[in-house]
Order: sequence, then C-alpha cells, then structure tokens
Amino acid sequence: MTEEPNCLTLTTNSSICISIDVYWAKSGAFSCELEEEMTEAITEAAVDSSEEVSEERDDLGTFESDDSGTFQQVVNLLDIIDSESAKTDTTGAGLDMRKTLASVIITEKATTEPSVVINTLIRCLQVSEISTRRKVNIYNILQEIIQQEGELEEQCVQRLVAIASKEMREIPEMEGYMKAEVASDTLVALSRNHFSLVMYELQHHLKPLNLTDEFVIITLAKLANGNVFEFMPYMGITLATIFTMLRLANEAKIRQAICGAMETFCETVQFYLKHLEESVYPVMTEEQFALKVFPMYRYFVTVWLRHHNPEVKLGVIRSLKPMLGLLLPNDDLREQVYDYIPLLLAEYQGGLEALFITQVLRQILEVSVITNTPVPQMQLHTIFTELHVQVCNKAPAQHQYSSQNLLEMVHCFVALARSYPKELMKFFFSQMETNKEAVRVGTLNLIRAIVSADEPRMSIRAIYLAIRVVKNTISDTRSKVRMAILRIIGQLALSGYQERIKGWGLKYVSVQLTLSTYKLTNRRDNFYLRDLEERMVHKVTMDTVKIITSSVSGMTNEFWVRLLCYIMETDYMDALTPICISLTNLAEHQLHGQDVDVSMAGKSRQVDLPAPQKLLARLLVLMSSPYKGEGRGIAMLNLLRTLSQSIAPSMANMWELEIPLLVRYLEEHTEFTWDQKAWEDKLIQFLRNSLKKTRGSSWSLRLSKELNNQIASFDSPSLEKGFLYRALGFTLATGLEASKVEVLLLELLYKTDYSNDFDSEGVILCFGLCARGQVKTVLNVLHDFEERIQESEQSWQISAWRKDHPWRRETVKSALMVMYSCVASYCHPQLLLNLVDSPITAKIIHHYVSSCQDICLKMAFMKSVVQVTKAINNIKDLEDFHFAQKTTLTSIIVAVIEAEPTDNLVSPVRALAMEALSHLSKLKPFYSTEENSELMDISIHSVISLQLPGEDNESIKTLYANALSSLERLMESLLQRQLDPRGLQEMVQLLEKWILSEKECEREKAMNLHLYLMRIYVHSTAVCIPLKMGQFGTMVGLIAPCTCDAHQGTRMASMNVLSSLLDLHASQTCSLWGSSKEKELEKCKGDIQSTDVEKIFCASSRIAKMVCTEFNCDEVVSLIQKLCENTGAMDLQHDKASVIWIGSFLQMRAKELEDKVAEILSAILVHLPVVDHPEVRRLLIEGILLLAHHHQETILTSLLRQPLPMESHLAEVWLAVSENVPFARTMLHSLMGRLQSRLSPRVSATSKADIWRLAAVDPLMLGSSHRPETAVPVLKMWKLVHTAPLPEEMNLQRVTIKSMQLLFKRVKSQHLARALDEQAVWDLLQDGGTFLEGVSLLARLCMQHVEGHRQRLAELVLRGMDSEVLSCRISSTAVCVEVRHRFMSDPVLYQEKLLKPAVLLLEKGADQEEDEALRVLSLRALGNMALGAPKKVKQYRKVLLEKCLGALREPVSTSVTAEGMEALTKILAELREGDVGSSFDAMSEQCRIFFDNESELLRLKAFILFGKLARVVGMSKKHFFKGEVKKAWIPLMLHSQDPCFNAAQACMATMFQCVHFWGWKSLQHPSGPSDTTTDDKMIVFQTTMCSILTQKKPAVLYSFLLETMAYVKNNLSRIRIAACNLAGIIMKQMSTHYLKKLDFPALRNSLQELQLDPDPGVRRAALETLEVLDSCSQHGLLASPQGMS
Repeated sequence: MTEEPNCLTLTTNSSICISIDVYWAKSGAFSCELEEEMTEAITEAAVDSSEEVSEERDDLGTFESDDSGTFQQVVNLLDIIDSESAKTDTTGAGLDMRKTLASVIITEKATTEPSVVINTLIRCLQVSEISTRRKVNIYNILQEIIQQEGELEEQCVQRLVAIASKEMREIPEMEGYMKAEVASDTLVALSRNHFSLVMYELQHHLKPLNLTDEFVIITLAKLANGNVFEFMPYMGITLATIFTMLRLANEAKIRQAICGAMETFCETVQFYLKHLEESVYPVMTEEQFALKVFPMYRYFVTVWLRHHNPEVKLGVIRSLKPMLGLLLPNDDLREQVYDYIPLLLAEYQGGLEALFITQVLRQILEVSVITNTPVPQMQLHTIFTELHVQVCNKAPAQHQYSSQNLLEMVHCFVALARSYPKELMKFFFSQMETNKEAVRVGTLNLIRAIVSADEPRMSIRAIYLAIRVVKNTISDTRSKVRMAILRIIGQLALSGYQERIKGWGLKYVSVQLTLSTYKLTNRRDNFYLRDLEERMVHKVTMDTVKIITSSVSGMTNEFWVRLLCYIMETDYMDALTPICISLTNLAEHQLHGQDVDVSMAGKSRQVDLPAPQKLLARLLVLMSSPYKGEGRGIAMLNLLRTLSQSIAPSMANMWELEIPLLVRYLEEHTEFTWDQKAWEDKLIQFLRNSLKKTRGSSWSLRLSKELNNQIASFDSPSLEKGFLYRALGFTLATGLEASKVEVLLLELLYKTDYSNDFDSEGVILCFGLCARGQVKTVLNVLHDFEERIQESEQSWQISAWRKDHPWRRETVKSALMVMYSCVASYCHPQLLLNLVDSPITAKIIHHYVSSCQDICLKMAFMKSVVQVTKAINNIKDLEDFHFAQKTTLTSIIVAVIEAEPTDNLVSPVRALAMEALSHLSKLKPFYSTEENSELMDISIHSVISLQLPGEDNESIKTLYANALSSLERLMESLLQRQLDPRGLQEMVQLLEKWILSEKECEREKAMNLHLYLMRIYVHSTAVCIPLKMGQFGTMVGLIAPCTCDAHQGTRMASMNVLSSLLDLHASQTCSLWGSSKEKELEKCKGDIQSTDVEKIFCASSRIAKMVCTEFNCDEVVSLIQKLCENTGAMDLQHDKASVIWIGSFLQMRAKELEDKVAEILSAILVHLPVVDHPEVRRLLIEGILLLAHHHQETILTSLLRQPLPMESHLAEVWLAVSENVPFARTMLHSLMGRLQSRLSPRVSATSKADIWRLAAVDPLMLGSSHRPETAVPVLKMWKLVHTAPLPEEMNLQRVTIKSMQLLFKRVKSQHLARALDEQAVWDLLQDGGTFLEGVSLLARLCMQHVEGHRQRLAELVLRGMDSEVLSCRISSTAVCVEVRHRFMSDPVLYQEKLLKPAVLLLEKGADQEEDEALRVLSLRALGNMALGAPKKVKQYRKVLLEKCLGALREPVSTSVTAEGMEALTKILAELREGDVGSSFDAMSEQCRIFFDNESELLRLKAFILFGKLARVVGMSKKHFFKGEVKKAWIPLMLHSQDPCFNAAQACMATMFQCVHFWGWKSLQHPSGPSDTTTDDKMIVFQTTMCSILTQKKPAVLYSFLLETMAYVKNNLSRIRIAACNLAGIIMKQMSTHYLKKLDFPALRNSLQELQLDPDPGVRRAALETLEVLDSCSQHGLLASPQGMS
C-alpha cells in the first residue's frame, strides 16, 4: 500500500470518470472543488506501482489480467475511504464527502462488473492483517451492491456467506463487535435473494444442547423479521433448539441476545398468524406456537428474571409482552400464567423500571376481564397492595417513566374494579383509614379514575361503594385531599351520577369555595407554599362548580344563593369568572323552567337576588377590568343579560340590545389589544342609557349609594376603583334630590384619604363629573366642607373625623384646588363664565396663597390653572370675556418659575407652570410686548440651564422632555400674539445670550428653540411681511459661527436654522437661490456632521461663500457687525468660524462695499481688543487688509481717526499694514506730512490738526522700528507728547512708555538695553500696581549706565516734580528717592543750583494732602538727604525737622507717619543736640505716643527713633530726657516681648541704651548665662531692676506697678502676658509699706477677669500673678497690727 492512500494507482480513468459523472447526476450534492480534487487524485495515481500490485496478488491469489485494473481501482478507492474515515473521526463529518464519493464509485462500478467488484471486495476481506475499519467499510459497500444488484453468482454468494459467517462468529472485542454486526447485516441482505444459503449456514451453527454464538441468534432474529413467511418452516426447530441452550446461557450478553430474539420471534409469529392467508408454507396453529413458547416463558420468569443484571431483567420483561400475546388467548396456559403473577409483582422491589412490569400486569388483567376469567382471588390482596404502593409512593429518581407507569397502574385498577369491585372498594376503605396524605390522595385519584372510566361493565354498586369511601374522608382539611375529593365530585357530575352528589356534594363544594377564598384573602407573606396549594384548591373548586352548574339538573336554591353572595362579598377576584358562568347557567335553567326546583315553582321569570342596585354596582365595577380572572367581563355581561328582568325590568329591553355589542367588543379584542379608556367609555354610556330608563325614580340615587359603599372594597390604586369613582360621578349627576346628593358628596369628602393620590384624584374626578348636572350642588358642598373644617392652623388637624387617615393642611388644599378646576372642566360653558372668576379661581388662589406652597401644592395649583384656562378656551363664543384673575395668576406662576433651581430638575412644576402661562396667554386681557418678553426670558432661563439627564435616569429624562416641550408651546403661544419680524427679532434676542453660552448643552437647546421658532414663523402668515433692513444679516450673523460648534447637535441645528432663514429670505425677495444651491447646502450639511475640525471649517467657509450672494450691502454690514460683536463671546472655534465668514464675505464682496468701509472697519476695530487668540486677530486684520487693497485712502483715514492712545490691537493693524510695502510708503508719506504740519507744542490739543498729529505718533513709532529715518521725528515728538495734555480718553502713560522704549533702543548702550529687558522694566511700568517700582528701577539703571545725561535727567526730574499733573509729580519724586546719594550728591545740583529748588519741591510734596504716595516719597527723599548730601543737612535742618515732625503730629496714615519717623532717624544721625533745638522735646513726646500703637511698623520705627534720640541727647536735655525715659520705661520693658520680632529687638536695644539714665551701671548689660533665652534674661533684668528700685525708689516701683496693671487689658496677648509677669515680679519685690497701699480687691478682679481670656498663655500668667498677689496679701495682713492680733 502507498503512504498516501488518496492517490489511486489506476491504468485507465475513463470508467471512473463516468462513474463520477453518474454520481453527480444522481445526487448533485457535492461541490465542484471536491469533484476536481477526486478526479485529480485518480488521474495522478501511480500506474507503475508493480511491486504493490504483486504484493496484493500474493495475498489474494490469482486473477485474470483483465481484472487487474478494476482490482487496483477498487483497492485505491478503499484506501481513500479508510483515510477519510480516519480524518472524519478526528476532525468531524466535514470530510465525509470524499469517503461517500469513493463508495459511490465502487458501487457504480459494480453495475457493469458485479462479479469482478464483489470478488475483489471478498479478496480484500481475506487479506491478512486487514484493519477492522477497512472490513466494516467493505461490508457496507457489499450491502449496497447486494441491495442494488439483487441476485448474484452463487459462487460469490457462497464465498461471501462463509466469510461473513466466520467474521460474525469470532469472539468480538469492541471493534470486533462492529465487524460482527456489519457481517450479520450482510448476511441478512443476502438472505433476501439467497435465503436458503444463508439459512443453511446459520442452522449449521445452531445445534441442540450446544450454546451457539451470540450473533448467530441475533442474525436469526433479523432473518425472521425480514423474511417472515420463509422463516416460519424453521421457527419450530429454532425455538426448540434455543430452549435447549437456556441452561447453558450463563453470560449476560447471550441472555440478552436470546431475550431479544424471543421478542422478535413472538412478534413475527403474531404477524404470521394475522396473515396466514398469504403464507405458501405449511401452517402452524396458534396453539402449537403457544406450546413451544410457554416453556421458555416459564424459564424466563422463574430463572432469568431473578438474574442480578438489570439489563438481563429488562430484556426478559420486554420479551414477556409478545410472549403473553401468544399465551393468554389459550385458556389452559392462561391459568398457568396467573400462577406466575407474584413473581412479576416481586420485581417492583428491585431496581427495574416499574413501567415495563406494569405493562405486563395490565396485559394480563385486561385479558382476564375480556375473557371473564379473573385472576385467583387469593392473589388479589397482593396485587392490590403492590399496585397501590406504586401509586401512592414517590417513584425512585432513576425511573424515567413514572408518569407513564401511573397511567398503566390506573388501567390496572380499572380492570380490577370491573372484576372485583367490592373487594377493591373494601381495600380502598382500609387504606383511607390511614391518616397519610399521600395514601389518601392516591386512593382518591384511583377512585376518580374508576368513576371516569367509560366502561359499560362498571356496576352501580362499584360507584356507590366508591362514594361511601369518599364521604368517609370529607372531614380531611389537607389541600391535596380536598382537591382530590372535589375532582371526584366533578367527575361524578360529568359521568352522569348527578343525583349522587346532591346534598353532601354540593354542600362540600360550597364550603370549599368559601374556605379557600377566605384563606387566600387572608394569606400571610411567609407561607408562600401554603398559599400556592390553596390557590390550587380554589381553582379545582371553581372547575367543579362550573362542571356542576353545567351538568346538574334541579339545582337547589341554597346553592344559587351561596354563589350570588360569593360574588357580592368575595375579595378574591380570580374566582369571579367561573362563578358568573355558573350563575348564568343556573339562571338560564331556572328562567326557562327546564328543571325548576320545588321551591321555585309558581314564580315569574325572576330569580332571588340581593338588592338589584347592589348587584349592578358590583358587576359594573368588576367589568371595568374585563380580562382579569380568565375574562370575567364577558361572563358578567352574560349574567347581567340573563338577570335583566330580575335586576330592572325597565332596562331589560335595552340590555338585550346593548350587552351583545359589549360582548362582541371584548371577543374581538384581547388583553393586549383592547383600549381601557374606550372600554370604560362604553360602560359609562351603558350606565347612562340604563339610568335614562329609570328617570323620574330614585333608582339612580340608590345606585349611587351602592357605588359609594363599594369604594372601601377595592384597593388603591386599581382600575376597578378608578372606574368606580367615574361611575359614581355620572350617577350622582343624574340624581333628582340635591339634598341627598349633597349628603353623599359630603360623606365622600370626609372619608377620602387625601394623602393617597389615587383616591384624591378619584374623588376630584367624581366631583367634576357630578358638576355636569349638579354644579351648584357641588360648589355648595365644597363651600360647606370648607366652613366645617374652619380654616385655621389648629382646625386643620381633622383626625377627629378620620382617625385612620390624619390629614395634612397642604394635602387637603391641593385636593380642593384641583376639585374647583375639575368642576370648571366639566361645568356647562354658559355657567362657567359666571362662576370662573368667583368662586372657582378665587378659591384656587386663596388655597394656594394661604399654604406653605410645597412642591405638591404648586403642582396642584398649576394643574388647576391649566384646567381652568383650558375650560375657558374651549368655549366657542367668548365674546368680550375678560379673565379678571389673569394678572394675579401670572404673578404667582412667574414667582414659582423663578424659585425653581436652574441647574437641575426635581419636579414637573416648571413644565406645568409654562403650560399654564401658554394657556393664560390666549385669554383676554392679552399680555403686552414687554410682558411677553419678560415671561419668555424667565421661562427660557428656567429650562435652558438645566443639566442634561443621564441615560440611565428615565424619570429625569421624562421631566426634562416635558419641560422643553412646555417651553416650546409657550414660545409658540407668545409668538402668535406678535407674529411679525419685530416679534421674531425679540424672541431671537432673548435666545442670543444662550446661543452664545459657554456650555454646549445650553447652546444646543437654544439653537433648537431658535429652529422651532423659525419653523413656526415660516409656516405662518407672517412670512408675507418682509424682514427689516439688516435683520436678515443680523440673524445669520448670530447663527453662522455655530456651524463650527464643537457639539454636533448644535451644528446641525444651526444649519437647519440657516436653511429656514434662506428659505424665508428667498420667499420675500427675488432671490436666485435654487435647487443647485440647495443640493450644495445639503452636501455641506453632511460635511458639518464630520468629526474632523478642518473639514467642518472648510464646509462652513463654502456655506459662507455660497450664501453671500444673497446679501445686499446693508445686510453684509449687519452680518459683519454681528459677527464682530459676538467674537470673543464664546470659544476659539466659534471665533475662527466668525472670522472665516467675515473673510469669505470681504473676499467676495469687498469691491462693492466702498460706502460701507468705514462702518465695517469701525466694527472690526471696536471688537478687535476682546480677541485674545493670535490667529483670530490675524484673520480679522487680514480682513482689514482686504478692504485696504481696494480702498487704501479710506482705510488710512479711518485708522488715523481712531482715538489715542493707540491700543495694542491698533498697533497690530498698523504693523500688518506696514508690511504691505506700497501701502506702507503711502502711510509714511501721509504720516510725515501730518507731523510736519505743525510741530510747536501747545498747551492743549483741542484743534483737529493737533488730534491728527497725535494720532500719527503711534503709527510712526511702529514704523520707526523698521525705518531708521523716522527716528528724528519721533524724538521731536517726545517733547510734544509729554507737554501737551492729551484728551481725557487717551492713555498718555502707554504712549510715553512706547516712545521711551523706542528711544532707549536708539541709545547705544547694550548693557542698559539688556538690563531693561532682564529686569522687566517696561512690564513694571505698564502695571499700575508696580509703576513706581518700575520708575525707580528705570532711574537707577539710567544713573548706572548713562553718565553723560545726568544734568538733563536732573532738570527733567525737577520739572516733573513741579508739574501740575499728580502722576508726573509722583513719578519724579520716586526718581529722587531711588537714586539717593548718587543724585543728591551730584556736583551738578550744586553747580546748577538745583538743590534748593529740589528741597522746596519736596517740602511742598510733604505738606500736600492730595496723595499719600507723593507725601511718603517726599518724606523719604528728604530723609535720603542725610545719605546723599549729609553736609547740607544742617543747612536745611529746620525744614527737614519741621516737615518730618509734621508727619508725626498729624498722622494721616501709617505709611506717612512711619516714613516721617524713619526720615527723622536718618536726619538725627547727621545732627547734634544743639542742632535739633526745641524739636528734641517734641520728637521725644511724639515718639512715645506710638509705643503702644496697633501698627507693628509704627512701633518699630518709634523704638528705633527713641534709641536714636538717646544717642543724640546732651547735657542740656539730659534731665528732660531722663524724665521721658521714666515715662517710657514700662512700655519699653513690656514691648521687649512684643509679638513682632523686629519691634521686640528694637525695643530691647533702645531700653538698654536708656538704662544709663537711671544711673545704674549694673543694669546696662543683661546678666545671666549665655545659653539662657531672651525671656529668661528679661526676667532676671526686671527682677534686678525692681530690687534696686525697692531699695532706692520704692515710690517709683509702686507707680510702675499701677502703670503695669493698666496693660493687662492691652489688645496684644503677648503684652498682657508680659504685664502679668512684670506685675508679679514687682509685687514680689515691693516693700510691706507699699503693699498695704495696694487695692487688693481691684487687682484681684483685674487678674480674675483674665481667666476668661481666649489665650491660654494669658490665663496661665494671670493665675501665677494672682497667686503672687494672694501671697503678698497674706504677707501684708501678717505684717499689719491687726494681723498680729
């Protein structure tokens, strides 16, 4: 064999190809690819494989040379089949097609050469070591050939039979079993035409007392099944021979094979006996066959059935059924079969499937009934018991056919009941005495089956006995038992035993109906399983009732009454349908007199009923849900129709006509297709028509009472209760006695639970419907109700009336408001106009304003307003009706809308409010234009800022959609009142700020609202009114940037708005806007939807160029103005879109806009400063250049007319213009000419020439950076700019700074230029907050780097200090301060005699009170003279000291006073005591004043100045200053611990400088270790000082204590702590004499007050001092004489 079996080794391919073609023609099931593959495989077969052929020949023997090709073809095809089989096993069935094709080819080949092919296949079977798979494939092919060819050569058949028989009889393994099976099938196939040869072979191997092979028996059974008549002559000997083998068959497989064969043999015999007339062979009788089968039956039952193997048992049981089919007809053998029944029953205890045993038993028992030869009575108890156990016990889990087995059991018991009814019922009775539920239920089910058996032989005696058994168990309350009894009762009625259930049966059904209903309506949540069982009981009860009422004749009146009462009283609605059907059946029986009971005889065509109104009310309400409870609507309608004469004879004829129509409607629909509202309308109409028949009587009022009584019977919410309220309203409306109607309505008001929305709405609807015919009665009832509850805060607690439902004030008010509005909705139109203002609307407003106005009340109010206004609007002829309450309602609604949060939705209040406004707007008096706008603005603001709801929040999405829809309706209503271009423009203006919003959601909503307005406007008659001049351009300019919005929804909405505007414009003008442009616009819409930003901008640009031709020049201007106006209002993307549209329009229409250039340029320049993004600014400036290209002079003139100082955006324009070389030349010439016209400086620039000259400065400076030749005019202009005051709106600072920048660029000092840039001088000068810092820095750098210009700079500084302009004086003074000694010590000042003027100017600046900064700078500059010109200090000491002291005497601000003290400190450094003179005393006194100042800076400067005075003091002032030191000593010691560190350090230094004035050298330096803290050193110093004072000046120490105690109330916590500590030190050192003088209570009170201080440190220090005080107090008492005594 080759390694690749797919390659066939063939000599010729023609026949194979023909076979393939034939196969394709037959099946057509293979693809062309597979055909090509097979053909290729065959064609490429190796023809010269002589070695392989010779090997095959050695194995198979010789064959003719002509057959060698066929042989090789078959062999190769078999190889393909084998290989494909292997692939199929591993990869699935997808490759089975090649195998099938190869098999078909071999089969087709056999049609022409059958012998050759069969011999080839036989030879292949004889090859040694052939695989089992190959053999199986060969046998399968042989079977196909045998079926195809029929008769074959006898020699071939003999060889094949021998080989197949041998293969079949080999000991099979797993694969061998497959081989034996296909060999057996091959023999069976051969037997159809060669039966004798095959039978001979099999009989040869079937020998008596010799156990044959398994497949011999199997094959014999197959032969018998396939060749019935041919096999019959061999049947007897075959059965006899097999019987001799039974004792030898010990293995399970052979026993199974024999059982299966016996099953087949018996079935074959039965078939043979039924068709004896067709047999040509000798006939065997049924008795002969039975005699041969019975021994085997007996052996199977007695021996093999006890085998442990379940498969053997199953085989035996299966074989018994056909065997019994031959045995049971024989009377003698039947009796013997009965003897073996106990053995069959015993098998129930084993693990065998019970179904098969039961089938055998059923067969025996049914034959016993048919033949009237019952089983022996001695076996009855065993049979009863075993079968009963099978019925009552749960089947094992492994049994798969338990339900089928139960059915078979039932048939068995039916057969037994026919044979032994008394014995069986006695057995049942004994079983029922056990209290097991399963036993009772099983027994009752069997009784029911017996009763239901349609057996003519079933005796009445058996039924009677069965009923006795049932009656014995009716007291059992278990659910399953009750259901079983009910089913038996129903079955008795169905089976014709109606008389047997009268009395006990009907009573039991009635009891169960009541009991099950009670249990279901009072069920518990934790007993689900029990409730489920009770539901089943109730369902069975209903079914039983239905059966009884449809079949039982002569029904008792008691049962009828029970069923009627059940309908009226039950809360379990699922039972209503069957009960109604049953009642209908009963009523029809009674009314037609078919089986009238004795108690009913002699009566008319009426039946006993409860109150007719009560029954009608009950049924009407229940019919409102007609498909509940298995379609109760039709059942109740039929019942009403049947009882029409009994309920209301006057309605009977009408009901006969209308009820069938209602029934037809329900039959035409299902619960999924019907309309609840339509059905309720039909019922209400039915009710109204019925009540018309009773007009003039009290029937409707009694019906109203019954309907009112029904309210408590239904839950809220429910369809039934909703309909009940509606029906009650209609019924009350027809009532004749108003007083009784009032009583019912008032009762309804009091018993309603207003906290239940459903009940509240139901009552409201009821009152509204009642108002149709009783409006005054309804209003009187409401008024009476309001008076009874006495509207006050206390009386609204109405729980006295309703203990179960305490009312809330707002709840009742809400209900009352909606009641009034509902009355208005249903009231007659003519009556409504008289009642709507008062009392209806007045009451609504009263109830609203007198409450807390929560959300529910607001919603009720809005709902009421909507209902009232709708009712008024629905009146066709309003004439001149004016709604008097409109203004009041509008103000309330507006207040509600404004109170709603604008960022989120919490209720539908705002939607209802806007809906109310939309309805109010249609009523007179109409809103004014201003009121329309205000209402629209408030409403838009309340909705448009709402956040979009999340995808998962359906409730918020619904609220949001309703709010938006209400806003749209309101806008439409308000627009309808002013449907003209002006009204449209006002609406759009209201939306504009939202269209320009920074939030995407707000822009999208605003644009959609704009679109909604445009659609309304375009489809209205106002479209004929032309838009105002410029309105079209303004509206397009508003929405054009939104075509490039970041949000796709906004873009698409803006495109739709633009389309609407274009359509509107085209309809009002002779526009050329056509279909081609429409198509292009649609294409642009598609591009707008893209996510590519560049593509969106490109599409917007195309749209702009497309629509620009539709604009006239005025519209272009208005468009550009609007685009510029909105530039910067939104994000960058919108700004880019705006400038794209501007550029597109200017590019297309610039030549035509000569008269409009100034307006366009003005619009661009006005809005250019707000543009931040460079690209947008560049595009706007490019638009100016587009205009300049066509209108240069106009642009230049317009640019020069722009006000000064020149802003940065204007500078950008000039820079951009200057880059255009030809235009730049024109610009320079024009600017130079204007500058040269007049160069002399003027006091004020008031003439047009001056203004033009000033306007030319900035552009010229910009140009100078590019062209050096303009530098000279710039320098000339410097003086002009700074001397001539500019108009107030010009910013001189900016012009000056820019000029200085250019000037310093001309100064050839790289160091200076670099320093100016590095230290950001120009930025400091630009900012007002850092301007003075920039001035100082600029002056400092100039002094450092520009040596040759100091004199000129000094002149300019002095001139600036003498300027009338305050800012100039401040700047110049700042220069004086900054340059300090470099400036003041400069010889130039002396040579030019500039120092004195400088001092005078500074003196003047120090005196002025106009500006604090100037005064501070002047004082600082005067103080700096001590640094820059110390020699001149004495010369100007009087001025210096006077001005600096003036800052201390009259402290204007902290900065001025601090600067004065610092200047004095600097000046004193250059003076002596004699130079100071009398100013010394003033300085000392003024300095001490600031020691306790709240300002840390002033305290610091004061301490430093006092220390400087201590250094300056000489002998003449020493005594005076000593006194000053004594006065300042306590503040100095305390502020040594100042919270400001610098102040504390300065204070301590000053204190030690002043110590020598006490004359104590030991205190001049603090003592103590070097590592001690400052606080510790101070404590040592203070202790030492106090000790010295105690010895030398105790009086001074006493005064110090008093002064110190004053500081315990200081504002600074650190000072309070220091004061406490110092007071304690002083008291410790104080002598006894002075301790006695102390006011201890006052001191103690002061210290105790500090215990409440918020600072814990203060509290702690005060406590310590208080302890010292107490100690001193005790010491003083002890030292006194009284203390001694």
